Amino acid sequence: MAQSVLILGGGVGGLVAANVLRKRLPKGHRITLVDREKSFSLAASFLWVMTGDRTPEQVSRPLARLERKGINVIRGDIQRIDPARREAVVDGKTVSADYMIVALGADFVPSAIPGLAEAGHTFCNLEGAVRLRDALRTFDAGRVVVLTAAPAYKCPAAPYEAAMLLEAQWRRQGVRDKVTIDLYASEPAPMGVAGPETSAMVTQMVEQQGIAYHPQHQVTRVSPGERRIEFGNGKTADFDLLVFVPPIRAPQVVREAGLTGDSGWVSVDRHTLETAFPNVYAVGDVTVIPLTMGKPLPKAGVFAHAQAEAVARNIASAISGKERGAGFDGHGVCFIESGNGRAGYGGGDFYAEPRPAVKMHRPSMLWHAGKVLFEKHWFWSWL
Repeated sequence: MAQSVLILGGGVGGLVAANVLRKRLPKGHRITLVDREKSFSLAASFLWVMTGDRTPEQVSRPLARLERKGINVIRGDIQRIDPARREAVVDGKTVSADYMIVALGADFVPSAIPGLAEAGHTFCNLEGAVRLRDALRTFDAGRVVVLTAAPAYKCPAAPYEAAMLLEAQWRRQGVRDKVTIDLYASEPAPMGVAGPETSAMVTQMVEQQGIAYHPQHQVTRVSPGERRIEFGNGKTADFDLLVFVPPIRAPQVVREAGLTGDSGWVSVDRHTLETAFPNVYAVGDVTVIPLTMGKPLPKAGVFAHAQAEAVARNIASAISGKERGAGFDGHGVCFIESGNGRAGYGGGDFYAEPRPAVKMHRPSMLWHAGKVLFEKHWFWSWL
């Protein structure tokens, strides 16, 4: 009997799940992907949009391309999710399935910090990266602050990459001596889940470029008129240009569906990504997976990708009547752009105990080339 799979969200996790399912299941089984956006944009490339090295068109592809592979695409707003029935209401119409994958990511909520959105720019979405790129074209002197607005945010390396890429850009333009760059982080160290060695190396990479690093500074308020940031420890910082990574939370429709727990995110089995509801899975940033060390698995596309592959393989096995054997093992990797055509590279087992076993490689042209190839290969493989 033909089965159906409903995938909510067309980000990294949703796209990978849809592709893997389509490859593994006969065409008689229906695969439907729902997203409000017309196109998918690769977040890993937004920093290059910020620097002008990519255009929005170069890092985006229409989701309608999936139709050519036999994947049904519905564009619309998801108004309600019923995980018990495996149903979703999309623009007033109910879509149901035998299996559901929730891959709706995390919403940015800059409004959680008074004045933040009005005072600064973010590269964390495509529109913000474009606006920041345009602002950078006329900025050649002054005080720059790169800021993480909350301890939990998407892509642990991103704010550190942003600071280094901006520094390299102003150096190339010959105005570096006219610009001061400070990086304020709410966390105690860069990429702390990856371990002290990785934190130390990233800190060194940042400070070697003359960027002042200020950990454990939680922003409480930003005054756009005065161009001043207030922190919970009583300190303040003035700026001429503010670049921020916004706070995040699970989408409202996910919270209203009863999928989230006390953490505010969807709890799942750390290997199968199953939720508390039968045949309902969740992958990527919308989930929370506690690690033995006491912190959760970072929210990053590489984990959404691997989780989606595992879920899709297990669903395909279940539909085909085969034994489920796939599982997410906690492994992940990350490129860390440092500017001037160089990037660092780190990766390892985040499920290792008593703490993640991650190895970091120093910046080189090789790793930067690796990220360029990753970008091209990703679009070729999935869209």
